[in-house]
Amino acid sequence: MVTLSLAAALTVVLPVPNATAKFTNPDFVELAKRLTPSVVNISTAKSVAAQRRLGRPFSSPFGSSPFDDFFDRFFDEAPQRQQKQRSLGSGFIISKDGLILTNNHVVDGADEIKVKLNNGKEYKAEIKGRDQKLDLALIKISAEKDLPSAELGESDSIEIGEWVMAIGNPFGLSETVTVGIVSAKGRVIGSGPYDDFIQTDASINPGNSGGPLFNARGEVVGINTAIIAGGQGIGFAIPVNMAKAILPQLKDKGAVTRGWLGVQTQGVTPEIAKSYGLTGEKGALVADIIKDTPAEKAGLKSGDIITEFDGKPVRDPNDLSRTVAATPPGKTVSLKLFRDGSEQSVAVTLERRKDDGSDTAASGAVAQDKLGLSVQELTRDLANSLRLKDAKGVVVSDVKPGGIADEAGIMRGDILLEINDAKIHTVQDYEKTVKQPSKGGYLRFRIRRGDTALIIAMKIDQ
Repeated sequence: MVTLSLAAALTVVLPVPNATAKFTNPDFVELAKRLTPSVVNISTAKSVAAQRRLGRPFSSPFGSSPFDDFFDRFFDEAPQRQQKQRSLGSGFIISKDGLILTNNHVVDGADEIKVKLNNGKEYKAEIKGRDQKLDLALIKISAEKDLPSAELGESDSIEIGEWVMAIGNPFGLSETVTVGIVSAKGRVIGSGPYDDFIQTDASINPGNSGGPLFNARGEVVGINTAIIAGGQGIGFAIPVNMAKAILPQLKDKGAVTRGWLGVQTQGVTPEIAKSYGLTGEKGALVADIIKDTPAEKAGLKSGDIITEFDGKPVRDPNDLSRTVAATPPGKTVSLKLFRDGSEQSVAVTLERRKDDGSDTAASGAVAQDKLGLSVQELTRDLANSLRLKDAKGVVVSDVKPGGIADEAGIMRGDILLEINDAKIHTVQDYEKTVKQPSKGGYLRFRIRRGDTALIIAMKIDQ
């Protein structure tokens, strides 16, 4: 009888690891040393109106003073003072001559932008280009020598479970490194029309906005952008491929021009697929054609199911919206669609996207209405991302600044549960209820904001 030690027994029983396994643990120490110099701290300042004086600077202990009228006139009639509002964010250098990529919301409205490098040197920066829809901005500094730059990788090829590293300035702390994995891809969180976020459990906190998300090879695969309020281990990054597609326009033109098709689409449910005799549930179902648009000119019809755009498969309405937007106006592309029980091909020449809210509304989304709201149905994936127990209601995807809803306090990301005591489960419920006459000219909303339920009333014109 041969007696083996525990270690020997384990050696005999356990299989030998495959030396050619695809994923190995990255050397985070070396990655941090190599990548940190390309990450920068961005501080901004913008002028805002200071609050008016609440009282006199001093008063006489003996009652009324002959100078009271003078001080009243001086402080009340003097021009309102301006004060500086400051904020912090992150960014990363993408070229040796000082081009830096960050989030648009980091620099939006800034009167002054300063960039601090890893070596402590500080420079003033100018905005080269901005894209509000993707929340990206390109800024530039002028340095006296070549700067360390980050390599832009390939975000389409990353896989769920893959190691990623975030470097940024959370809470104003310089160059903090966090690691985690890719938790999910293609996340739609209601932040804009082209949502396609990478979800990661690498800690992304306030101040990380605009910083890079690196893969294990040290390539940028995402731009850290959003977090779920109150959520732990839930952060979102813009795929770097979306940034690479618009960088030339940001650099050369300062803005982005997108392609426009002119359709309103919705998802293909199992019931819809069966009713059309379609195998599978992929594609974008055309619910309506906007007049005098490329779609109308090309002969698209309501009921068409678009399955391919310019040689790329269309999984759902959001997929179509992103692909159309990434295609330059004037280009003629081929659409594959399912119509009358068979697959057909249609050529369509895209036009420049109109930013008036009349373009594609994906996944049951509604363009801004008289209240200044854009809403979309709360999908199960979105509900899970927001840590909601159910997927009932509609989510506010956009709020027009200065509109009725904005003035009443409705915010992007709010979940609309009821309007005037009527349950809101779908976009159609929302549209029907909003159009109905309201008692006394008021609409009363019951909403969910994070873990809090609120009731908001707003007066509208009849």
